[in-house]
Amino acid sequence: MAVKLRLMRMGKTKQPTYRLVAADARSPRNGRFIEIIGTYEPRSEPSKFKIDEAKATKWLDNGAQPTDRVAKLLKLAGISKQSAK
Repeated sequence: MAVKLRLMRMGKTKQPTYRLVAADARSPRNGRFIEIIGTYEPRSEPSKFKIDEAKATKWLDNGAQPTDRVAKLLKLAGISKQSAK
């Protein structure tokens, strides 16, 4: 099973908040997920995000592929594939 770390949209119309989740690559954006890793609020100034470093590192170690935006958030949080190994 290919696992991706990606964003799951939450919130009201025109007021998005996102959950960072580990999900099967074949499931839809807001469909089934395996585990919640963190949150991301892009509309606040500056944007806020919380990431559980232990969970993110565990999934990266197990071969999960982050999407482009999640990879950027992980980099801002100081979590990278190299530090995961």
